Amino acid sequence: MPPAYVKPYVKRQKNDATDAEAICEAVTRANMRFVPTKTPEQQSGLVLHRTRHLFIRQQTSVINAIRAHLAEFGIVAPVGRHGVEELLAVVADPNDKRVPEIACACLSALGAQLRRIKEQILEFDRLIRAWHLSNEMSKRLEEVPGVGPVLATALVAAVADPKSFRSGRNFAAWIGMVPKQHSSGGKNRLGNISKQGDRYLRGLFVAGALSVIRYAKIHGTKHRPWLTALLARRPTKVAAIALANKIARMVWAMMARGERYKEPVALAR
Repeated sequence: MPPAYVKPYVKRQKNDATDAEAICEAVTRANMRFVPTKTPEQQSGLVLHRTRHLFIRQQTSVINAIRAHLAEFGIVAPVGRHGVEELLAVVADPNDKRVPEIACACLSALGAQLRRIKEQILEFDRLIRAWHLSNEMSKRLEEVPGVGPVLATALVAAVADPKSFRSGRNFAAWIGMVPKQHSSGGKNRLGNISKQGDRYLRGLFVAGALSVIRYAKIHGTKHRPWLTALLARRPTKVAAIALANKIARMVWAMMARGERYKEPVALAR
């Protein structure tokens, strides 16, 4: 059971006895939700994704450190990976005397660390791609626009039993892509998206939705009337959240029913 669902049954102080009592009380509830057990393969996939995500955060941290240290000496570069390469070229140039020797030694170490992290991330990408090609469900999920090997394998690893969700909306709520509710007295009050679910999956879904929107803006949105109407009345990022919610529901239907992706009628023409 999720610990958050057991917490309301804890009486006053927290200790092993009250925790055990709360668990015994929660497990008897008819509407209690239970966490399905993952297979060793799924758990290994989660380890792979979490390790890759950790290395990506470390890469960002190292890049920010290089930029910040060189900015102290008045050396800045454009945003993006090419800008970082320009900064490292300045550090590696023996004829450039703008950076003191001690600072150059430290920045060279950071540059070497950055290269090692990038090589490891590429190795993780290779492992994810290999696992994706060996998993039938992951290959079926990739057929959905906005879903690539990274998101497909993350879904296969994270969702132990798709049928444990009653609907696509419940699945989207588990990820954290439905509005927060503060309803009372028969009045429905909906706020921003809850962000209470899986942060990693939510980020991948939103990135996939943004890629679909970017492709549609370049090649035209006439074949996607729903997305066209949405972009006409909402900002791009708001539309991306709505599209990510839609993609999540389609993915759940495919996983729960064992179906393949079917193009909408407007796209099939």
